[in-house]
Amino acid sequence: MASAPQPQLPVFYNDLMPLNSRDHKGWKSTQLNDATFFGTSHAVPITVEEFVDAQRSFPIVFTSGEGALPIALMGLNEGVNTFVGEDGKLTEDVYVPAYVRRYPYMLARLRPDSDDLSLCFDPSAGVVGEFDEGNELFDAEGKPTEFTNGVMEFCRNFEEAGVRTQNFMADLAKHDLLMDGEIAITRNDDPERPFVYRGFRMVDENKLRELPTEVLEELNKSGALMMIHAHLFSLNLMRVIFARQSAQGKIPQPNAAQPAG
Repeated sequence: MASAPQPQLPVFYNDLMPLNSRDHKGWKSTQLNDATFFGTSHAVPITVEEFVDAQRSFPIVFTSGEGALPIALMGLNEGVNTFVGEDGKLTEDVYVPAYVRRYPYMLARLRPDSDDLSLCFDPSAGVVGEFDEGNELFDAEGKPTEFTNGVMEFCRNFEEAGVRTQNFMADLAKHDLLMDGEIAITRNDDPERPFVYRGFRMVDENKLRELPTEVLEELNKSGALMMIHAHLFSLNLMRVIFARQSAQGKIPQPNAAQPAG
């Protein structure tokens, strides 16, 4: 059972194996018992369609450099996820990004000369195998079960949302709306030494206000304007996440710039 070609695996994934009825007939899929696989991830990619839900729980910012994409910040420092406890469980009922819910499955291109996508899984997750219990992946005739078709549909919808997210990012670039972000946070017990976070991008509100009326109408009709506002509202949660880190004893030394993105 050969793994899929993987020059660079997405975050969380350690390996990718194409799912097929020849090799995996009789296999089952069980549920992940905890959130350990993303317990040290401070940032998780999200799609533009998740902004409204995600902004209630996390700050939404954009990565720096080429191929910028939106991410939800679950912590402000590398290796810190304030929503996953030491036991590997979510600490509260919080919105879980689709990128996380998709794991350990994903659609992947198996051949560089083909645009066809195949359903693959990460075998290292330990939830797909020859188990006594779980969701059957294929029926007696080797056809995908309702469960497998549901996984396929979720992954397909995720890919389509990814295309819409790319279009949204193209709109931001087209109108030069992104700027380098920076936030300085001080604690009441040490107001002279701020914690400075950089390494992310955000929408420039001044440039947004200066856009021509016809451009704003265009962004409004496409739904992009609502997503921009959701992103801007979510930035108020940067201090909330900082407070969570502080309460959990996960704050580094102040003054040095920290990579929030």
